[in-house]
Amino acid sequence: MQREKLVVLFTVFVDVIGFGIVIPILPFYVGSFGASPFVITLLFSSFAFFAFLSSPFLGALSDKIGRRPVLIASITSTAIGWFVFAGAGSIPLLFLGRIIDGAAAGNFTVAQGCLVDLARDEKERSSNLGLVGAAFGVGFMVGPVLGGVLSTVSHSFPFWCAGILAALNSILAYFFLPETHKKRDPRAAISFNPLLPLARAAVNKNLRPLLLTWLFFAVSMSASQSVFALYGQHAYNFSSFTTGLIFAATGVFAVLNQTLLLRSVWLKYFTESQLEVIMTIILGVSFFLLGFDILALFYVGLPLFATGQSVQRVVITSEITGRTDPLMKGEALGILTSLMAASMVVGPMIGGALFEIHDSYPFFLAGALMIISLIIALRYRRSPDYQSRLAAVPSGSGSDSPH
Repeated sequence: MQREKLVVLFTVFVDVIGFGIVIPILPFYVGSFGASPFVITLLFSSFAFFAFLSSPFLGALSDKIGRRPVLIASITSTAIGWFVFAGAGSIPLLFLGRIIDGAAAGNFTVAQGCLVDLARDEKERSSNLGLVGAAFGVGFMVGPVLGGVLSTVSHSFPFWCAGILAALNSILAYFFLPETHKKRDPRAAISFNPLLPLARAAVNKNLRPLLLTWLFFAVSMSASQSVFALYGQHAYNFSSFTTGLIFAATGVFAVLNQTLLLRSVWLKYFTESQLEVIMTIILGVSFFLLGFDILALFYVGLPLFATGQSVQRVVITSEITGRTDPLMKGEALGILTSLMAASMVVGPMIGGALFEIHDSYPFFLAGALMIISLIIALRYRRSPDYQSRLAAVPSGSGSDSPH
């Protein structure tokens, strides 16, 4: 594996471990300040909201000045945010810590951009994005376990450790991370308006169907996952330990899909365009199986869910970067992160409201959104734009021809 890839993947891994460390203890730490449940959820949303605002700008900035400086600055901001959060003496300072982190939340986006830059073809691009997702998944499994151990010292100790990890990560990136974006346009104009890149993408007929698919995917994931633990407890009387095991098992399955199976099975026998349709169907079926309140179907739905969501993330991201101007790939990745962040603000509210009506409704909504995504994908494939693009791709190459 290229040295540059290893450095980027290690950067993502350490960053995610730092984030994962704080997951088990964050509600308890914030609750110690006397915060209500609403304030705790608002704290989560504040990070997502500022990530929504900043991600397109940071992606476009990395197109203009390079991935390396933006990634280093973003990781440094994460360290500062965690230090402010860990040392907070009041609820407003807790919000300030999360806002600092969210306002420069370009770590994952820019890391993806680095590996897209390093890819020599479509297959390697998808494979590289799968490796980023796998590094994220492994770090997300290791982090919470480590956080639980660190929390035995004090509620604030895991946050200090997360900040120290981020600071060390920024130092490692400074000394060992090379610049991967060689074809930059220093004269490119950048807008601070977060809606301008979204507006540009919305009028792009080539990207619009994929962005809609991504948005529906993001909302379905955030709406269903936000109530998943509650659903397991309400429908099947799962304990927190059982729910943790289920999360770990689906995480392992997702990592296997994004590493071993992605290159040796999915990309070997299917194109990205075909996989988008296949994974939309698999994910839609999994949501309905999870929501039927039948334990046997629930367990059948779990591996389908892990497969669908893990491969779909990679496929849509790779397709969008493949259809984007080489000078604007960072902005495109920033838009995806921005849409995902927006869904993390809206999705949990929708999921929570539907859960109070009936515990299965968030999963049925997610399944319905997958049906809409499937219709959009199939309609686009019958459009003149898609047919002309397909005709322009030589046989045996490109994102829409068989490998």
